Order: sequence, then C-alpha cells, then structure tokens
Amino acid sequence: MSDTLPAGPQCGLENTYPDGNNYICPDCGFEWPTVASADEDDMAEGGDGVVRDANGNPLVDGDAVILIKDLKVKGSSIVLKKGTKVKSIRLPAGAGDHEVDCKTDQGGFMLKACFLKKA
Repeated sequence: MSDTLPAGPQCGLENTYPDGNNYICPDCGFEWPTVASADEDDMAEGGDGVVRDANGNPLVDGDAVILIKDLKVKGSSIVLKKGTKVKSIRLPAGAGDHEVDCKTDQGGFMLKACFLKKA
C-alpha cells in the first residue's frame, strides 16, 4: 500500500495513510491534502478561466486598460509607453500566453494581462 501513497513531506517516511481529503503521516503527525487546493491551481495557471489584470481585477471584452510598464515590441523598434490607455480590448480564447488582444495607434498587439490595469 505504501508504494501508491506519497511519503510524508516533512519526515520522508512512507508510513502514510489517507483520511478523508488528507494524507496523514503517523510517524510525525503531519497532515496534507490529497489534492492540490483550488487556490494553488488558480495561481499556477489562472485555472478559473478569468483573465485578471496586474491588480487582480477581472477583465472582460470591451474594457479599457492602461499599461503599467514600457513594453518593447519584439522584432521592431516600437515601444508601448507606460500609462498608454487602450480602449475596447478583446479576450480571445486559446491565445496562448498572451491573453489580451488590442489595437493602439501603433497597430494591433497581443499583450499579457500582467502588464495592464483596468482603467
């Protein structure tokens, strides 16, 4: 049975057993959840599907946002300046690691939400 259950994370001993939603190590008395918590999953991948700005506010299609840092555009000499307001953003599904699609005076761009704040 111990070969399918994880070893205790504190003591490293393999004498663990499941108890409800937790594993318990009887040797050191440590308890830990059998599944990663929802908060940890959300922090790892934004698992709730909601795109959030740098302050944690949810973004939706049509929102206006402000850049919180200068962003150099890869492959060109264009720099999107801190404080630039971008209106009417779009949140395309399956866009990879860039969550926000927007148009500025300098063209259309895909941006990461961590560089934006809701206006």
